Formats: sequence, C-alpha cells, structure tokens
Amino acid sequence: MKANIAFLNGEVITVDGQDSIREALAISDNKIVAVGSNEEIKDLIDDSTQVFDLEGKSILPGIIDAHLHLVTYGTFHLSISCKEPELDSIDAILTALKDKAATTPKGQWIRAWGFNERTVKEKRYPTLEELDNITKDHPIVITRTCCHIGIVNSVALHLAGIDETTPDPQGGLIERNAIGQRTGRLIETAYMQFSEIASYSNEEVYQAIQIAQQHFLKVGITSIHEAGTFTKESYRMLQLASQKGDLKIRVYAMIATLNDCRQFTLNMMESGVLTGTGNEFFKVGPAKLFTDGSSTGPTIATREGYTSNPDDRGILYYTEDEIYEVLGKAHELGYQITVHAQGDQAIEMYLNVVERALQENHRHRIEHAGISSPDLQQRMKELKVIPIPNPPFPYEFGESYLTNYGERTDFMYPARDFIDQGIIAAAGSDSPVTTYNPFIGIYEAVNRLTANGTSFGEKQKIDVLEAIRLYTYNGAYASFDEDIKGSLEPGKLADMIVLDRSILKTLPQDLKDIQVELTMLDGDILFERSKTKL
Repeated sequence: MKANIAFLNGEVITVDGQDSIREALAISDNKIVAVGSNEEIKDLIDDSTQVFDLEGKSILPGIIDAHLHLVTYGTFHLSISCKEPELDSIDAILTALKDKAATTPKGQWIRAWGFNERTVKEKRYPTLEELDNITKDHPIVITRTCCHIGIVNSVALHLAGIDETTPDPQGGLIERNAIGQRTGRLIETAYMQFSEIASYSNEEVYQAIQIAQQHFLKVGITSIHEAGTFTKESYRMLQLASQKGDLKIRVYAMIATLNDCRQFTLNMMESGVLTGTGNEFFKVGPAKLFTDGSSTGPTIATREGYTSNPDDRGILYYTEDEIYEVLGKAHELGYQITVHAQGDQAIEMYLNVVERALQENHRHRIEHAGISSPDLQQRMKELKVIPIPNPPFPYEFGESYLTNYGERTDFMYPARDFIDQGIIAAAGSDSPVTTYNPFIGIYEAVNRLTANGTSFGEKQKIDVLEAIRLYTYNGAYASFDEDIKGSLEPGKLADMIVLDRSILKTLPQDLKDIQVELTMLDGDILFERSKTKL
C-alpha cells in the first residue's frame, strides 16, 4: 500500500508503550500505515504522495483535552471578555457593558465573562447598584472566570424570579448584605440555575461551536471531552453539528449540564442512551454530577478549613447518599461515571460512592481531583479511578491557591504522584476557566511555576514526554479510545500535529511558546499556520 501523505526528517513522538521516537510516518486515507526511519517510509512513497519535510520538528498525536467546555467557550466569545488586557478595572468593564447596551435592542442580554476580582485594580466585585446604573432596559450577567459565580443586575434577578424572599438553593447562595438585600452575586447552584434563564439561542450555540473548534485546532487539539454545557439544547446542537459534518473536532460528551446536572443525568439514563453511544466524531461520555465548587472562588469542599479562612470549608452540592442514588444506578446500568470534585472532602465522598458501587473496572473518572492527598491517591489507585487534573490552573491561579490552601498545594493536581503511583491521569484545561493552550499546560506540568514565577508544588514536576502522554494517550484511555487514537502507531486514526520546533530540544522555560504549524484530523489538514481549511 502506498501512502497518500508522508512526513520525513522529523522527531516523531509516538507515545507508544516504549515512548519511541522515530524519523518518519506514512498515512493512507484516514489511518497511519507506518512509522519508522526515513528509508522505511520512502518505500511507501510514489508520485501521488504528498511529502512533508519536517526538518527536525516534532510531530505528535493530536492533543486530547480531557476536560473542556467547548460550547461554553464558544458562546462566551459572543460576549465581552473581561480577560482582555484593557479591561483591567471595574470602571473599564462597566464602560464596555454600557457601550454594548447602547447598541443592543431593549430586552436582550448583555453578557460578559472571565471576570476575576483578584486581578482588577479595585480588587472587588461590581455592585448591583453599579450594574443597575448601566441600564434598566437590559438584563446583565457577568460570569466569573471559574464559571461558578455570576454577578447580575436587577433586571436579570427579576427575570429569574429572585426576590428578597427567595431561599438559597441546595449547594448554592444568593448573596445578601448585612441587612438582607441582594448584592447581585449568585454562587454555585444559584448561578447554575440562573444560567438557564440567560441561555443562548440554538443559532448562537451552533455559531459558538464553529468559533471554538477553529480556536482549538490552531493549538493542536483534535479531540475534547465536553465537560458540560449550560443547557440540554446545547448537547443536542453538538450532535446536529456532528450529523451535518460541521463538527471538525472529535467530542466525547459527558452527560452533564451546568444547570440541574442531576436531572439531566437521570433523564439520559431513562432514555437508555449509554456511555460509548455514537461514532468517532461524537460519542456519549460518562454520567456526571457536580459535588463541590470552584478552586478559585474559593468554594471547593475541604476536610480542613481554608488557610485564608479557617471557618470556611466550601460548598457541597449533595450528600454522599444523594450522589450514590444517581451514579450508583448509572454504574449498574453500564455507564462510566464521574464528578466535578476539587476539594479533598468532595474527592473522598465520591471515592466512597465508587467503592460502594464498584464490582469491576469501568474506568470511572474524577474531574479535576484538585487537592489529592496521599490517602486519596491510594484509594484512586485501588479503585482504578482516572483523575483528570488541570495542569494549567496553577499558571493563572497559583497565587490564590497558595493563599487559600497553603501546604495542601503540594498535592494539587499532583501529576508526579499520579505517575509514580501507576495511576493513569489525563489532562484537561477546563477552558474557558483558563487557557486551552496545551503547551502552557505542558510548560506548567514540567516547571510548576505560576505566571508570576512563584514556585507551586515543585515536587509534582514531570518531564516533557510524561506531560505529552497526559495530553494524548491517557486522554484516549479515559474515553475507551486508546485502540484508535492517542499515539502514532500503524492502524490508528491520522490525528496529529506538527510543531514549529523540536519539543524535546526546547528549554523548559520556553515550552509555553511552542506553536502548532499543522493540525491533521482523520487524515485531513484542517489547520496550517499560513492558512486554515475549515
């Protein structure tokens, strides 16, 4: 069989069982047919073969981001981004909101995302009064960078039916001041439930999918594990995009919505649709619940009080029995199961649920696995649970973690410990919470330094090949796809990326600067730095 595409003179990082590094690779249609030396691959080349000279650059399996919110990322890019450098103060954000309101028809939503009270000059949240002064004709919602907290105006509160007497929902808080007045801040499930009111149209969601996948392909992401959308309609739109051929990235979609995740999961279970249903472009993933809050909020559920506030141990969404009621049943029915669990209390509670349910290895997962103390790591190993840590989190949020969790940061997203324990962990960005760029994640996994250069749990450093495995093979394993993708081996799908340099010869401090020159999915080149084919 002759190859229709061949790559020569490269650093082919196979991520096979021996971490082999080869020179060349050949593709026929949408599959890899050979990996080896230049001479071996040249035997498969004829006049019709498209040949790429890599000139010593690295070629890797396509990046698999094992925890990312594709639809949320895309829809947020239809809104004001508080992460833009010029929006570095509340005054600047309020001005942007006011300008948007001036050009938006009355009654339509004004949305912003990526707000972080720790990085704006005023070091605080906008007030309800400040948002009300912008407009009385539009609902406003500002989503905090963690996507677990929102700040809204009075029009939005009215639309959501939240008045002075509305009780806090289980696992959430409608913040009030000392005299009982609403502040406009909605925390955890209070914000998740509100998000249903502020949902996007199906047309906007479809547009958002196109925006997101273009951005992801540019950094080499060929597969994602969709960690939950705001509404069930978004889940449906992903499937429609796949059916129409408009989905240019492989999606393993968790059974989860940010609003009422429990009911959505129960409904899916009643429908009879199981984990694994679908095809190579869209596949149903694990049944998922949220158990605690945001690591940056901070609202995660911890066994001991926060270092910054010993009286605060965060927010739990459910009791152990309530989680078992849903996920224990899902396990019995044959689903892979998972939870959002950041704090050690939440992680321990979920592991109790897995232990109660488990009769055999279903590759159950745990999203984030933030504070994974040694005793919890041991239980993960025994239960064969797959943690999905977030390597880039300390880069953006490390200083706040050090403040809030102190010495516990030695075991936050502990990649080194996971590897040494023989635990298979897969990396996720949790974008749009932080950057989706996998090379910042790889940089962070190798260096364990915040963006400001502060050391963060250095004992958890791993090497470059180990970090690449977290972003490739292990992600495929976490979705039962290791036989078809995640490494560059004959017979596997032709999902791969070409970098602008040799990653193995790149200095650790320069890893975050790596760029992708070419992204191939299913044997088709969907991104080249000089042009985009979508």
